Amino acid sequence: MTWIWNLLIGMLAGAAPLALAAMGGLASERGGVINIALEGNMLIAAVSTALVAAATHNPWLGLAGGIFAATCLSWAHWLLTQRFLMDHIVSGMALNVFAMGAANFLSKQYTNPSAGELPVLNLNLYFTLAILLPFAAMLYLKHARGGLRLIAVGSDPAKSRQMGIFPDRVRFLGLSATGVCCGLSGALIVSNARYFTDNMTAGRGYIALAALILGSWRPIPALLACLVFGLFQVLQFQFQGSQLLGVAVPREVWFSLPYLITIVALAGFLGKSKVPSGLGRY
Repeated sequence: MTWIWNLLIGMLAGAAPLALAAMGGLASERGGVINIALEGNMLIAAVSTALVAAATHNPWLGLAGGIFAATCLSWAHWLLTQRFLMDHIVSGMALNVFAMGAANFLSKQYTNPSAGELPVLNLNLYFTLAILLPFAAMLYLKHARGGLRLIAVGSDPAKSRQMGIFPDRVRFLGLSATGVCCGLSGALIVSNARYFTDNMTAGRGYIALAALILGSWRPIPALLACLVFGLFQVLQFQFQGSQLLGVAVPREVWFSLPYLITIVALAGFLGKSKVPSGLGRY
């Protein structure tokens, strides 16, 4: 029973940052904005949380700093795609590259290795938000006026304009929510480690986007997909150093397990997912 309990806790710990980021992706992609910049949002949030928390010795201010940084990056994505009409994929990749460079520069210039562990919030706060947020998103999309407008814009922005809805405004609010969710996710990652290291998000933004796709852009199925990815992340640590059919398997193989599962899952289900019809349209 202890082993099962530890497995469940580890699965939740692995799934929580994915679920938060996936809800961020939901807020933008259901509004029609392709967003592969989740990884960059999480990374810039992580380094900002670490720097502000270390400078102020206040974990709440660190969280606020991380959310603000991720939201600014989301606003940049809105500006590039909705005002300058840049291709959504190109914009997302450019922001990811910018976030990687900025995080590396900031951590090298302003991180003090001798400062010790960062002051952080209780991780249960993040875990609770990761579980409750998908249910709140489901209710919001089904029953709230803002949620219905988000779905309408993501389905057909041209018809939405005819109904008096302004897609730019709806998408701006959606990307703002993306920044908040990715800010929480990045803050959780750095709070769990209690320090920042380069590329500590380790591709989890892309896995969160994969979970959103596997969940057909629906909150609860996306959460379930995140839990499955979290389970494989735990199994990766459990299997390291073990043998398979009497053959010693290199640790790199087990380390790549969550990413291999992501590729296999996308290869099998991408064509079956119902893509928002207005995704990427103006």
